[in-house]
Amino acid sequence: MRKVIVHLSLSLDGVIQAPGRADEDVRGGFTHGGWAAPYFDHVMGQAAAEGMVQAPALLFGRRTYEDFYTVWPKRGDNPFTEVLNRADKYVATRTPGRSLPWENSTLLTGDAGTSVAELKGTPGKDLVVLGSGELVQALMRASLVDEYALLIHPLVLGSGRRLFPADGPRLGLRLVDSRVSTTGVVIARYRPVA
Repeated sequence: MRKVIVHLSLSLDGVIQAPGRADEDVRGGFTHGGWAAPYFDHVMGQAAAEGMVQAPALLFGRRTYEDFYTVWPKRGDNPFTEVLNRADKYVATRTPGRSLPWENSTLLTGDAGTSVAELKGTPGKDLVVLGSGELVQALMRASLVDEYALLIHPLVLGSGRRLFPADGPRLGLRLVDSRVSTTGVVIARYRPVA
């Protein structure tokens, strides 16, 4: 059975919205986009490279898939573009018939919990979720997340979409690995406990 591994950057107050760029996600009037970029260092780069060496399959929500597609296939200045392009990509959406222009992409329609549970039960590589906050919350409610790889940034944003919403499920986690970047980002891996 495949594992579902959630890989997210978040602030100390749990915000996951728009870590990469100012225009990444302005929903709700969010004005702090790009907040994670100043913290990137070689330790975080090494952690990302270690994850990419596994060449996992990728699992996206529709919105994050479309955002990644506008950025990554065109980047030739880094080692991640080729890995992302070659990876199998699964896109969970409530909208059937969506066009998926990025190579190796498969549409998962209907209820995310049901479609991802079915996918998880098939042979193949582990499924890494990048971004995709709404999808992650659906997977948490369905108890489908096997591991959280969290990059916890040393800042408080005060507003924005959060990983763990106030009305979310209770979740016990066990720390299985951690390290700290030179910029104070805690890179932590957690697994759910019963």
